[in-house]
Amino acid sequence: MTAAAMDNTARVWKRSMVGRDPAEEHRASTPLELLFDLCFVVAVSQAAESLHRGLVDPAVSVHHSLIGYFTVFFAIWWAWMNFTWFASAYDTDDIPYRLLTFLQISGVLVLAAGVARAFNGDFAVITFGYVIMRVAMTAQWLRAAASHHEGRATAQRYALALVLTQIGWLGRLLLPDSTAYYTFVILVVLEVLTPYFSERKSRSTSWHPDHIAERYGLFTIIVLGECILRAFEAINEGITNDGVSAHLLVVAGSGLVIVFGLWWNYFRIPAGEMLKDNPSRSFLWGYAHYFLFASIAALGAGITVAAESGAAHDAVGHEAVTAFRLSDTGVGLVIGIPVGVALLLMTLVRALAFARRRADVIGCAAAALVVLAGASANAIGLEASLVSIAAIIAAKVAIGIVDTADEKLGHTTDAPSSA
Repeated sequence: MTAAAMDNTARVWKRSMVGRDPAEEHRASTPLELLFDLCFVVAVSQAAESLHRGLVDPAVSVHHSLIGYFTVFFAIWWAWMNFTWFASAYDTDDIPYRLLTFLQISGVLVLAAGVARAFNGDFAVITFGYVIMRVAMTAQWLRAAASHHEGRATAQRYALALVLTQIGWLGRLLLPDSTAYYTFVILVVLEVLTPYFSERKSRSTSWHPDHIAERYGLFTIIVLGECILRAFEAINEGITNDGVSAHLLVVAGSGLVIVFGLWWNYFRIPAGEMLKDNPSRSFLWGYAHYFLFASIAALGAGITVAAESGAAHDAVGHEAVTAFRLSDTGVGLVIGIPVGVALLLMTLVRALAFARRRADVIGCAAAALVVLAGASANAIGLEASLVSIAAIIAAKVAIGIVDTADEKLGHTTDAPSSA
């Protein structure tokens, strides 16, 4: 959207909120959507930082840190996803729409402020931030119900489900701590069933396949960027405190290769074409990204742990080593497991776009090898383990490049490769 068009839109107080054309050409993310994403960077960063503390601090339970991470990340991802699909169908970019989106952004920042407390079992702040976002989202659906006759029943069901689940989240705060995780699971199930409940009978929302694919790609870049930022901060701190070391160079080089390789693998997926040709697969495709996004963001915490482990091992016999509880195998796994899960999820989302083929086997094998390389850190050394993980990722990218080149030369006759 050009600056002139945006200025013209801003002078419009209110537009009729009807479903946008899912075949609209050149549909791209708006500046407001980009601002919305930018605010989620704060929440993702807070979640990754809290996970990092839980992994290295002996005073913090790893078990509770992992549970806290996945519960917090669900709130982050689910709020982002709901706005993304709604905006793809009903973005009017008029003044009421912008103001309600600003309210959602405010809720994101409140949620981010409550992330650290949530890791300690206090979900009050993060719940209130989540409710702020969902109140705004409910208002958007009610507005769509009032304007869009064909989608009215669907929009009303969405609004009803949002109200009921938000009552459940607030009521959860009044229950004993012993029920916290059970009630969380129940409410999550209700949340993820909301789209199915809302869309099952009447006209589905008219989301745009290419727009949705772009939006998910942008969030992938956000979590990959979080990995790079956290790695840079940890390595920069290590250089400041102890100078350049072979360990930091290996962590930096391997971390960059891993991040670049994950980016390369993800953006070989023709998600827009798949969503256009097989819209029924959109639920599985969209939900699978929760685990993909969470694993990539967790990788950022893992790279930070790996960077810090060198200083801890250098401090054997000193007080510093007592503050770092992970062995080389533990450090290898906090990188190997997120990378392995990310590769498996990328294999899954590719399988939705392509017929089953050898690339599925390659993706699963690469994921298994990555985890195995991480688990072997004690035997082969942490640095060798990280280099091995990076080499596996690079090899998978190389296989994809070769297959793509073969396709262009006409050496293959089947569907495009998903290696």
